Amino acid sequence: MYEILAAIDEDADGVGAQIDAIGEIADEADEVVVHLLHVFTDNPTGASVTQVDSAREAIKRLRERDITVHPEETSGDPATRILEHAEREDVDQICVGGRKRSPTGKALFGSVTQDVILGTERPVLVCGRGSGS
Repeated sequence: MYEILAAIDEDADGVGAQIDAIGEIADEADEVVVHLLHVFTDNPTGASVTQVDSAREAIKRLRERDITVHPEETSGDPATRILEHAEREDVDQICVGGRKRSPTGKALFGSVTQDVILGTERPVLVCGRGSGS
């Protein structure tokens, strides 16, 4: 069994690219389990991952491919929570969506993807924008 932590945000195109990439991995592996994680930076109402449109679409598309998916949510700093979750679940790979930012934008606003890559020894798959379908 190959376990992937797919850290998703609310961008449907980015999540679509992640699901496409995970589908390709699943085509080559005997069994893939996806921990689909959404990190709320602020969640005072206690929203669930299944209330996020991009998560519902990802769950649907993964299940259509007969991929086992565990929808999960947490709150806090996204990079920190992704790394903690990957460690706790002992996943084989982390899959994140990438965003195009200028070097100045990365310096000013940080980069969750960069922090995840630098914060783990696990392989990290960075996916660009996809078709979302």
